[in-house]
Amino acid sequence: VQLQASGGGWVQTGGSLRLSCTASGFSGSNFRINSMGWYRQAPGNQRELVASQLHTASGDRITYDPSVKLRSTISVDNAMNMVHLQMSPVKPEDTAVYYCTANIWTPATGSVGYWGQGTQVTVSS
Repeated sequence: VQLQASGGGWVQTGGSLRLSCTASGFSGSNFRINSMGWYRQAPGNQRELVASQLHTASGDRITYDPSVKLRSTISVDNAMNMVHLQMSPVKPEDTAVYYCTANIWTPATGSVGYWGQGTQVTVSS
């Protein structure tokens, strides 16, 4: 299983950020994506959750870090095995490496957590 992120780069303060991530590497259609989301890590800081969407029997549960909750939207495209993160307006403190994550079930592995390679986001004026 691979997670490939796109988007990121330099974003002007007050602008918009859109990150996308595609999960691939499944054999056939016998798999289940339990959750997808985004973490970030700024220099000198620990990796922290930005947003995640968890699929449960009673519906999807979305979690946001309080620092981004009012200006971010996470969305999962189940048909395309993709997760998107939209953030606006961005602030310099949003500068970090952003990591896509997913928890995926297959008959062979059970439920396993995966990380993407990380994409740098730099916010400045």
